[in-house]
Amino acid sequence: MNCKQANENISIKEVMESFSLFPSKEHPKTAYYYAINRQERTPSLLVNYVKNIAFDFGTGKQYDVVSIVQELKQCTVSDALEYLEKFDFSFQKQKGNLNNPKEETKSYQILEVKEVSHPALIEYLKYRKLESQKSELQEIHYEMNGKNYFGLGFKNDSGGYEIRSSFSKICLGKKDITTIKNNSANLKVFEGFTDYLSHKILEPEKTPSDYLILNSVAMVHKTSGLFGNYKSVEMYLDNDRAGEQCRDSILKIFPKANDRSNEYFLHQDLNDFLISQEEKTLENKLEKNQTAIHDAEGNRNIYRRKR
Repeated sequence: MNCKQANENISIKEVMESFSLFPSKEHPKTAYYYAINRQERTPSLLVNYVKNIAFDFGTGKQYDVVSIVQELKQCTVSDALEYLEKFDFSFQKQKGNLNNPKEETKSYQILEVKEVSHPALIEYLKYRKLESQKSELQEIHYEMNGKNYFGLGFKNDSGGYEIRSSFSKICLGKKDITTIKNNSANLKVFEGFTDYLSHKILEPEKTPSDYLILNSVAMVHKTSGLFGNYKSVEMYLDNDRAGEQCRDSILKIFPKANDRSNEYFLHQDLNDFLISQEEKTLENKLEKNQTAIHDAEGNRNIYRRKR
């Protein structure tokens, strides 16, 4: 992903929400936020949802998606692009709806929903060490802008699909959280479905918890009414700035929530941790095999010398 792609396809509003920044005054196409780099009593940052830019009236500085991440994280362009990798390329559809608020047009069409079977998707699951969880997903074939695509689909609570493959990371339909309820008093929170599926492999549960998959840290604002139903909440969020801010937001709502990210603190997220564990297991097996082969060779040489 380059700067042009990020600025044209990622919603600046979702980026602001990922930093737990929300508008003070909001209209369908624009909103006022408090300045991102200083304290103020009157909001002076105007965010234009249609143009996907922000303008700070206090400094006269204009931001696009990449530069506002740079300002918020105090980082380089490459670091900002890395941060933006987790966002969906859905702004063009949102922009169309903002320009025609009474007319929601779909820029896509779902052609087929079936069990996961395509070799490319199986390979993707193998790469993420999630092949055993393919029954939790669906294979979605869809048309977008006149071209046909396919990917792994994970359904959210509004009937939309989080789509993932080696080449795409988008949402078809309305963006929303996914809740999985098993009448449990314990809730486990994940940023994305790959982390949720990784947890199922790493910590199989005889008695399933309830699960909340955010599908984007920007969705955390939709969860405030959920936590009061539970005695305990466990958070399996990413080890980055967005994950930290998401944890802070949840802790404000449910102060006793348990942060489990320290269990994989050397890794970006739970799926990265799973991949590393699988690779260590494979390395150990190879090392044992090599040791066994070496010992066998040594025993044969001893036998030959005795003869």
